[in-house]
Amino acid sequence: MTLTTGLTSTMVAYGDTAAGNGAAQVEVRAGSPANRETAPKLSDARTEELLRSLPGAEQLTANALVQVNLVGYTQLTSAFFFRGDPPPAASRIVQGRWPDGPGEAVVGPSFLKQHGLSVGDRITLATGGRKAAATIVGESMDGDARGLNASRQTLTELSPHRRAGVYAVTLAPGTDAKAYIKAVKAAAPGLHPSLVESGSGATTAIVGFSSVFTVLLTVVAALGVFNTVLLSVRERRRDLGMLKSIGMTPRQIVAMTVTSVAGLGVVSGLVGIPLGMLAHRLLVDNVGVVVFPESMKDVWHAPQPAALALAGVTIAVLGALVPARSAARLTIATVLHNE
Repeated sequence: MTLTTGLTSTMVAYGDTAAGNGAAQVEVRAGSPANRETAPKLSDARTEELLRSLPGAEQLTANALVQVNLVGYTQLTSAFFFRGDPPPAASRIVQGRWPDGPGEAVVGPSFLKQHGLSVGDRITLATGGRKAAATIVGESMDGDARGLNASRQTLTELSPHRRAGVYAVTLAPGTDAKAYIKAVKAAAPGLHPSLVESGSGATTAIVGFSSVFTVLLTVVAALGVFNTVLLSVRERRRDLGMLKSIGMTPRQIVAMTVTSVAGLGVVSGLVGIPLGMLAHRLLVDNVGVVVFPESMKDVWHAPQPAALALAGVTIAVLGALVPARSAARLTIATVLHNE
């Protein structure tokens, strides 16, 4: 329970960074110039100006995707060059900072591991006979092993005339996203806007799995206590009969039986909670494709361990309650008829 609770808290925090500030986001794609019917009629600068001028637009980030060669390596790299306001990915930096000038790049942990690089190292990008040097100034939480993020100034050195292919528009609170999308389509037929779905499917799946797993573990633990107490009651039938014969009431027998396992619940909390915290830290530190910042790993606060310790006692009590009531209903004559 401690492990799954920690994983759920970490993944919820991770999903919150992906969702940004909760404002609606619209992704506008420029049509392919190869297709005259969908080719954008406006230039790159005019497109950005138009999108910013429409009612409801609060922030805009233009993104150009270019396949580049990383000098010294054989695989192609997908380079994303950003212009305008910082994208949501800028809030997912765990080491260093987001690039804000020419010759700077940010990559994910898989990219660093696969290429044997670290923050501060220099790389050289090449495409179309042009080259541009870049310094890795930051590490993002996640990212493709073949992808990197850089500023638009770096793209100018590689491909001066390459226009942005995607414009990410963050709308002001209360803005009708459908109305903004309709306005974009009416203003420029060559642009294709769509609403960005908030939330992360992976995060939802992991949180759902953790919740179900926690419930199953709770049921299994309670059944284990139930089985143990039931066997104990059957073995102590004679003792229970003797206690009832000298005046112990059914309520006292229930209290005695439940109390005997409540202590085990306390011990399980004292042992299980630290082990769960350790297992949580080992898992989130060794995911590989994602690097979680310390704020997402430090999910334990005073009320949570106390609640988990109480949950251990509660599970023990619930598991012992039915056999304890069964023991209380034993009659003296039935138990001691062979004595």
